[in-house]
Amino acid sequence: MTPEGVDIRNPEKLYIGGSWIESTGTQRFELVSPNSEEVIGVVADATSADMDKAVAAAREAFDTGPWPQMSPAERGAAVLRWAEELEKREAELCACWTAQVGGLSSFAPQMHGGATATIKFIASLGTDFEFVVRRPSQMVDTALVAYEPVGVAACIAPWNAPYGILSSKVAYALVAGCTVIMKPSPETPLEAYIMAEAAEAAGIPAGVVNLVCGGRDASDHLVNNPGIDKVSFTGSTIAGKRIGEVCAGRVARCTLELGGKSAAIVRDDFPIEAAAAILGNTITVMSGQVCAMLSRAIVTKSRHDELADAIAKVMQGVKIGASTAPDTQLGPLAMKRQLERVEDYIAIGKQEGADLVTGGNRPTTMNKGYFLEPTLFANVDNTSRIAQEEIFGPVLSLIPAEDEEDAIRIANESAFGLNGSVLTNDHEAAYRIGRKVRAGGFGQNGMRLEFGLPFGGFKQSGIGREGGSEGLYSFLESKTMLLDGMPSQL
Repeated sequence: MTPEGVDIRNPEKLYIGGSWIESTGTQRFELVSPNSEEVIGVVADATSADMDKAVAAAREAFDTGPWPQMSPAERGAAVLRWAEELEKREAELCACWTAQVGGLSSFAPQMHGGATATIKFIASLGTDFEFVVRRPSQMVDTALVAYEPVGVAACIAPWNAPYGILSSKVAYALVAGCTVIMKPSPETPLEAYIMAEAAEAAGIPAGVVNLVCGGRDASDHLVNNPGIDKVSFTGSTIAGKRIGEVCAGRVARCTLELGGKSAAIVRDDFPIEAAAAILGNTITVMSGQVCAMLSRAIVTKSRHDELADAIAKVMQGVKIGASTAPDTQLGPLAMKRQLERVEDYIAIGKQEGADLVTGGNRPTTMNKGYFLEPTLFANVDNTSRIAQEEIFGPVLSLIPAEDEEDAIRIANESAFGLNGSVLTNDHEAAYRIGRKVRAGGFGQNGMRLEFGLPFGGFKQSGIGREGGSEGLYSFLESKTMLLDGMPSQL
């Protein structure tokens, strides 16, 4: 069973070792529409034994198969074929996202087309990246640094942007020469099924790409398997800490892209109405379910109340509706437990004494679905829970500051450091402030993200980087070679 417009051949099977096989268990994951609360799909639930099978298949493909021995250019060409197969199924990928998490159908083509373009860029690294580099040496005639695949990689993706995040991880791993186990979120597995079918159609060798969708226990078993050389994980900080502990225990490599509580500093030179338009409309992107979301806004006290009123007007004008409607600006939250989580934080914000300016309720016009009004809290204490903890919903905290330096201090007063912004017409000031904010990304005048460049966080927002050539480095090991002469094959 799959949603309308999605044609997956084997949704209730697993893709392991180049074959679609039955799970050793009898459980299934039911996929629930956040728009209608109805079941719209069913997929296999992998057991721990299934995870071991996938690791064994990937291990064999890496240790004895042709993939790691192919030239980077050959691997890049195969990844390009994979991207072309995925491009043919863009409409299905869009339908999967809208059906599973309530992503806006009006935004889906841009999001998924961009993700496929990123795969093509990664494929080009097969020819553009220098996998062997000569370095100066005082000891030998020829000093080389060779970059070799780390091995078997578990690529674990979250539910909010499953195609873009998982496909990027897989593409980097494949170009590097790794073999891969795809482990999507149980709430959003359908894109991974399409990716597996596309890999099959592109002629990627058996065992190089594997797919298992499992719950928490089976996923923990996967990460603990000694056959996994590298874990690339995007998700919550809590889960990331667990993965980091497991990988540290057996000295496995890991890349962790985790949570955020990113701040936008509104500088005094920036118009109130323009700031309100940016902040009020940004918090509704993907219903606020973005790790790099600007969920804190910091403004000087003298402008606080005026900005709060202006943001409230923007939020009150947002069109809430089904994610399939072309004029919808804010669709549902992805699932019932996420809606309940956000509502719990709204209650916490009230208890902590912040001013609920607008929103905070389910729309009275929506009888079904996980919908919530865009919500603004003002006069928020930056040490409060709604300012310090990731809510992952359309909830914005407006925080007053004494001056610019105090605003920077407040922005940095966080366990996270994923993203940041300053709203200003002065690019010199934007650079100066951006260098002071402790975050892995920073943009002038909004939530600016470019995944062809390094992406990742400081502090508890993660370890390592994805995007650009840095994304390839995370799937490679460097080997220093000291030789008496230059080998002829270079």
